[in-house]
Amino acid sequence: MEDFDELDLENKKMAWDFKSLKEGGIDFWTRLLLRVWPLAGIRRLTRKMGIDPDIADKANALFANSERIDIVPSQSGERGFQLIIDQSTCLYFYQDGDRFVYDGYETGKHKKGKVTVFDDIKKD
Repeated sequence: MEDFDELDLENKKMAWDFKSLKEGGIDFWTRLLLRVWPLAGIRRLTRKMGIDPDIADKANALFANSERIDIVPSQSGERGFQLIIDQSTCLYFYQDGDRFVYDGYETGKHKKGKVTVFDDIKKD
């Protein structure tokens, strides 16, 4: 494939268009890392974009081995939601203006959420 290199990560293929990376202003060293050591290249690229890959690694560690994720509207009467991991860890979020803010966690047995929680969301 011209201008593309493919990488097989655990039987999932990823293709890179190196020509567009060069045209997009990605420096030589990052492009080289993407070719020879893709994971290091991705980390370097995300840091240059202002994204902290350590946060993504921590989120991946939290969710990668979970068997069930439930989203439940806040039970407090405020605008917010609960993210329940494997019915044992509950993360709380509440609305603060135009965003949601993390409000803490709780452990213990939690009930299942409804998979239809987003069905009533209207498109803008």
